Amino acid sequence: MTTLTQTAPTASSSGWFTKSEDWLDEKGKGAWIAAMVLGFIFFWPVGLALLFYMIWSKRMFSKSCNRTMSRHTRFSAQRTTGNSAFDSYKADTLRRLEEEQTNFESFLERLREAKDKSEFDQFMDERAAKTDDDARSNA
Repeated sequence: MTTLTQTAPTASSSGWFTKSEDWLDEKGKGAWIAAMVLGFIFFWPVGLALLFYMIWSKRMFSKSCNRTMSRHTRFSAQRTTGNSAFDSYKADTLRRLEEEQTNFESFLERLREAKDKSEFDQFMDERAAKTDDDARSNA
């Protein structure tokens, strides 16, 4: 009985399209837009195809095009170096940073809620004052 083993594709075995896509992702959204504009200048169907691809893959509207880069960063953060003391320190530091990020995001949310509440209270106070003024002027 023969078993087949499947290996993950490496960067060298991936096609030109994937390599160019990864290269543009590394450069950011500006590189995608520049490639699209150049496509329109040299041969308009290429620019149109790039525009449709950017919209279809949600690269046009995402905050960051570096999905492959962030995937790589997360993977490298989980890798061990072989030095248990450093790996422990790195894990503790990453956990602390994630906790600080969560705390900061919750602080920002509370700050937004407080601002919204104060603006709403100010609106209600102005509305009540206007209603009182209207009632006095009609009486």
